[in-house]
Amino acid sequence: MSDTLRDQLLGLGFKSAPTPERKPDARRDGRPPNKPHGGRPQGRAAEGARPPRDGQRPARDGDARRGPQGKGRPGGGGAHPGQGQGQGQKPAQGTPRSREDIDLAKAYAIRAQKEKDDRIEAERLKQEEARVRREAKVKLDELLKGKALNDEAADIARHFPYGGKIKRIYVTADQLRQLNAGELGVLQSNGRYLLVTAAVLDEAEAVFAPSVALRVDPNAPAEDDPYADPAYQVPDDLVW
Repeated sequence: MSDTLRDQLLGLGFKSAPTPERKPDARRDGRPPNKPHGGRPQGRAAEGARPPRDGQRPARDGDARRGPQGKGRPGGGGAHPGQGQGQGQKPAQGTPRSREDIDLAKAYAIRAQKEKDDRIEAERLKQEEARVRREAKVKLDELLKGKALNDEAADIARHFPYGGKIKRIYVTADQLRQLNAGELGVLQSNGRYLLVTAAVLDEAEAVFAPSVALRVDPNAPAEDDPYADPAYQVPDDLVW
């Protein structure tokens, strides 16, 4: 039988299986096969580029931006990249400081800091001294309550030096004798001069020593205190 098995099957009504259509290979990135990014065809033949001559390297994308012989962009004259860009710009200001300049700057900084610390410390001491004086004066006022011996009928002026000036307090004849004998003393409180006993004078000196205006040493020579004599009602060096 000359007919092949295929022909016999076709004669019986069987149809030949359809030939499957060949599909192009799909790529993972979704682009058509043999087609680079941007839709540009691959291969130099597609670009219309000429094949390189013998001894020449293939052209690159960057060569199009360069001038002849790869010496930069057209009109660049083969200038090195970056040349000419510094025109109009200021040069680097200043030069590196020497070790001597750095040491001098440190010395100035240390001295300035020390002067600042000294001013702060002086101000702190001043405020502390003012605080101590205020507290001492408050204690002194409490101590002198009801202890002043000033007599409104006193008519004898007893002069004494205090604070660089000549001051005076009026006493009686008996108080003057006691004052010159060291049994009484004079204190300064709130701008007033108070006559007190020697014991109160000692307590006040312990609280606030600058408050002691007059303390007479009975054993001292008379010429040391010329104002002890009642005859000196108006001292010769008194400034009016």
